[in-house]
Amino acid sequence: MGCGVRAVVQRVSEGAVLVDGKVTGAVGRGLCVLVGVGHSDSAEDARWLADKVVDLRVFEDEQGKMNRSVLDVRGGILAISQFTLFGDARKGTRPGFVDAARPEVAQPLYAKFCEQVRARGVEVGEGVFRAAMEVRIVNQGPVTLLLDSKKVF
Repeated sequence: MGCGVRAVVQRVSEGAVLVDGKVTGAVGRGLCVLVGVGHSDSAEDARWLADKVVDLRVFEDEQGKMNRSVLDVRGGILAISQFTLFGDARKGTRPGFVDAARPEVAQPLYAKFCEQVRARGVEVGEGVFRAAMEVRIVNQGPVTLLLDSKKVF
């Protein structure tokens, strides 16, 4: 079993991604999701990640317990493609990216993730695939989770 689609999910009070100084995607209360696609990933992995992210109960309820999803709080998702999530720096100091999908594979699966999130009724702000991006977020909590569609525990 190879590496699955990976994500770093952060609960945010606000966030934006800029390319060449222009905002390409923004979100108020919600989640910032850095999405990395591996070379063995499929549309099923993208669907799994979309459902997992939308259903994650990381927002507080009236008792202060993390018991609400981004849907429950009517939040948004800021999705940013991030191949460096597959960086392997176990040997040496320069990470290798052999497990990251090639752009022609990764881009459609990243797009599928965004499409699936929108289909669940969540607004999605996006970065620009393969662009140099500046990401600005206010991590609330802080709450940060790592997800992998093929991680076996």
